[in-house]
Amino acid sequence: MGQSIQSSILRVYETMLEWYGPQKWWPGDNNIEIIVGAILTQGTAWTNVEKALLNLKTAGVLSLSKLNIISQGELETLIRPCGAFRVKARRIKAFIFHVYGKYMGDLDKFLSRDILNLRKELLSIHGVGNETADAIILYASEKPSFVVDSYTRRILSRLKLAPTNNSYRSYQDLFQENLPLDQPFYSEYHALLVSLAKDVCHKIPVCDRCCLVNMCPTGSNR
Repeated sequence: MGQSIQSSILRVYETMLEWYGPQKWWPGDNNIEIIVGAILTQGTAWTNVEKALLNLKTAGVLSLSKLNIISQGELETLIRPCGAFRVKARRIKAFIFHVYGKYMGDLDKFLSRDILNLRKELLSIHGVGNETADAIILYASEKPSFVVDSYTRRILSRLKLAPTNNSYRSYQDLFQENLPLDQPFYSEYHALLVSLAKDVCHKIPVCDRCCLVNMCPTGSNR
């Protein structure tokens, strides 16, 4: 990538950070909460995920061991607020089954694998796609793997910074080839993109309140 792309991506980060301040994201008290949240948030607003996580906490089952023994039906009932609860319950169970089957329930051992092998293994688990795998790697295992979500794609497209190839890997490479390989940096950048998208860069953007409007061709033309 050229210097102009690199400087633009850094400028986007610096502008959002100045505007919104440090986000210190992902919301979650421990690794299993982060992982379950990453699975539940697929195609779901975070407010609904929070309701499901609260149900799990209130029921006292938000731990690897409890999620292993709780029935599929009970799990479905508890995570119902997040939508597609039957599908997501199966995905949570598949993840738990994998950790118990290969690591005897040792989540830390599983998460300690190097990025390439951990990512490959995560993607082999039923229901875990690129975005979910990278969220788990970045926030639970605390390793630098940039998370690309629909907000990231929307913002980069409007900024005219999107790669010509629309693949997940192309978007991820855009960040990882132009930013320091640093987990806290990736975490903060992703969180800031989420904040911007939720605040103003909606499907119908509120450009006059956006901190990036002066560098955004889409906002400048509205």
